[in-house]
Amino acid sequence: MITDLAKIFIPAVISFIVGIILTVPIAKFLYKNEMWKKKAKEVAFDGSSTPIFNKMHAEREVKVPRMGGIIIWGSIIITTAMVFFADIVTDYKFLDKLDFLSRDQTWIPLLALFIGALVGLVDDYLEIKGNGSKVGGLSLKKRLVVVGLVSFLAALWFYLKLEVTGVAIPFFGFLPLGIFFIPFFILVSLAVYSGGIIDGLDGLAGGIFASIFAAYAGIALNQNQINLAAFCAVVSGAVLAFLWFNIPPARFYMSETGSMALTLALTMVAFMSDSLGEGFGVSVLLIIGLPLFVTSISVIIQVLSKKFRHKKVFLVAPLHHHFEAIGWPAHKVTMRYWVISVVCAIFGMAIAFIA
Repeated sequence: MITDLAKIFIPAVISFIVGIILTVPIAKFLYKNEMWKKKAKEVAFDGSSTPIFNKMHAEREVKVPRMGGIIIWGSIIITTAMVFFADIVTDYKFLDKLDFLSRDQTWIPLLALFIGALVGLVDDYLEIKGNGSKVGGLSLKKRLVVVGLVSFLAALWFYLKLEVTGVAIPFFGFLPLGIFFIPFFILVSLAVYSGGIIDGLDGLAGGIFASIFAAYAGIALNQNQINLAAFCAVVSGAVLAFLWFNIPPARFYMSETGSMALTLALTMVAFMSDSLGEGFGVSVLLIIGLPLFVTSISVIIQVLSKKFRHKKVFLVAPLHHHFEAIGWPAHKVTMRYWVISVVCAIFGMAIAFIA
């Protein structure tokens, strides 16, 4: 058990240290090359104007660099490579046991993270080089197609190769879905990805994603999926390194290269820790990732209300900007979201443990 804990916690600390070190050259590059939007966002998700949002955030949008997510996935990849090659080139048994890269547990989430990072990086670059309008980067439709395609291929692998045909429901048992497991997998992935829009306040997304992946590290450990637990812990360590520089006032934003990488990896982790680990990883995702889903739902409610009722439910969507608009300081919104996220993570783990 002590060795298992070391395999989880030591790489997590390494990823945090790597992230802190990476920040120096990356931040210098981002500021030197002015990697921020050239014009603040002018349209909402439904195409309408965003005067309240612009009043709160326009100045920061054109002064703070994007692409901060490079620090997160860069730290994860470097840490994974370090412990992997340490296993190959050294004879130290202790270092051998730190390697968590495995075909049956971590290849899929790591590959999903890498693909999301690259696509998100392209989107960020196009948005920075554009004019800041809704057509500055990749369109939402194109990004959804990418997420859907990656999810479809992953779902096929789970269904055909790993023979996963359903999900486990707490206090109920296994729910067989048959061939419908594939569209279910895609829908879950799209829902999780949509929650990436929570990256809207300094420190908000970082604190939430750190809690979510820490919770799944605990769940995977409890299910004896040690390599998966180590991967999740490494993600949390990398996110915490990013968060160190992202707390108000943020030095850079996570942006799409971070949020797409993390949300795609999260979906894979949830399914890896479900029936494959004889657990409930997918079902408790709704609890552990509640802040992400609430954020998405608030946008959907706002868009539908404006379309069919011709009035807004929230002053601004997503929900965290609504709290800003009614007078909450941004740091108060962020820290209260952190508290809620930690509580959700603990509750989700508890359900996974006792179900």
